[in-house]
Amino acid sequence: MAKSGVRRGADRPQQPRRRIVDAAIETLKREGFAGTSARAIASTGGFSQGLVFYHFGTLSELLLAALDETSARRMARYAQALEEVRGPSDLLRIAREIFEQDLDEGHTVVLTEMISAASTLPELGPEVVARIEPWIAFAADAVRRAVGSSPLEAILPDEIAGFALVGLFLGVELLAHLQADRARARALFDAASALVALIDQVPGPGSRGR
Repeated sequence: MAKSGVRRGADRPQQPRRRIVDAAIETLKREGFAGTSARAIASTGGFSQGLVFYHFGTLSELLLAALDETSARRMARYAQALEEVRGPSDLLRIAREIFEQDLDEGHTVVLTEMISAASTLPELGPEVVARIEPWIAFAADAVRRAVGSSPLEAILPDEIAGFALVGLFLGVELLAHLQADRARARALFDAASALVALIDQVPGPGSRGR
């Protein structure tokens, strides 16, 4: 029956696994990890608690699937935005858009709650880290597009820059979320944009003049 429902159209309720994952995402956003039990997820999604264990085996596996899903949604959206990057100003503009969307849509909450969960369930630690690695590679690619083959590459390789960018980004998002105030984060983006604009005005090595 679930298979025939999928074939009949994506508008209709999706297969049980997808419904359960969506319910887990919403529960993490609303209740945090501490309040995200199989019972709470079942209540959010309006299905039997037993379905969680039938389809995923453990709550940890479901939470990892929820993190995979929200990360995939973000990656698909931001990979398209990355195509627009032609320089540092483009990168900053897109980073600012991502920052706002992550907080608006609760993506930051899901990731930070899973990081919190890893301190309670040690087996989640390596799994969460493995899911952050693609974002480091994504950020490294963004830096490569923005900076190109400049002297900066020799000082700060793309991979290290990507690691630093993800770490900084997560920290800023987490603080903005916990404080329920984006003012300082926005001020940081403003300052970075002003700095990039200033750097853009500096003549390159091949420029004439003083």
